[in-house]
This record gives sequence, structure tokens and C-alpha cells, in this order.
Amino acid sequence: MVGAKARVLICDDDPLLLELMEFRLRAKGYEVIKAVDGAEALAKAEQDGPDIIVLDAMMPKADGVEVLARIKGDPALSETPVVMLTARKAEKDIVSALEKGADDYLVKPFIPEELLARLARLIARSKSGKR
Repeated sequence: MVGAKARVLICDDDPLLLELMEFRLRAKGYEVIKAVDGAEALAKAEQDGPDIIVLDAMMPKADGVEVLARIKGDPALSETPVVMLTARKAEKDIVSALEKGADDYLVKPFIPEELLARLARLIARSKSGKR
């Protein structure tokens, strides 16, 4: 099973989206860590060392782009792939996130299977040492 035992940190302030993603990821064999705001996302990233992080851009306490910049600036976390999953679809938002180190960017509403495929690809690339 692709992604078996990989830890995915999902950060979003929408409880329904968190529940949906947790269900879909667990069904594919992933271990799921959830965070509901930017501060919790950073704490769990540092504490749990996930294999990949899915970040919403608009969250309380610290927005996703700020969290992304702090993750990519932390030597212990900088190699962790980060996927932005957000309703922000303006060119400046996408470009800003990619410039700050996002490995991928998906706009809501999204296709869950597409997100799962992108996560599996990034995890496989990360584990093989290629970036």
C-alpha cells in the first residue's frame, strides 16, 4: 500500500474537512495528525515529525503561509514536503506560497483523490531523497 505508515499532518480550521481527510487518509494506510490553527500546526510539526504536511492558508493564530515559512526555516523540518490546500486562488497567493517553499498547491474545492495522489508522489520523492 502506497504511503503505509507515513505520517500526515493536516492543518485546517474546518472540522468537517479535517474529518473527511482523516477518513480518506486512514483508509489509504496513513497515520493522521490534526491541527486546527497555525500555532498547533507548528507545535505538532516539531513534536511529531510528520512525513508530509497539508496546510490551509487561512487559519487562526498563524496563517498557513507564515507556518510554511517557519517550517521551511527550521533545519529540523525544512525538508518536510508541504502542500498548501486553500481557498486562496489568486496568482499572488500561489506564487508567494511556492516562493516560500511549498512543494505543491491545491485550491479548494478540491478532488480528494487528486490530493491523495499528490501526497503519495511527494512522500515517495521525499523518501527516495529527491526534491
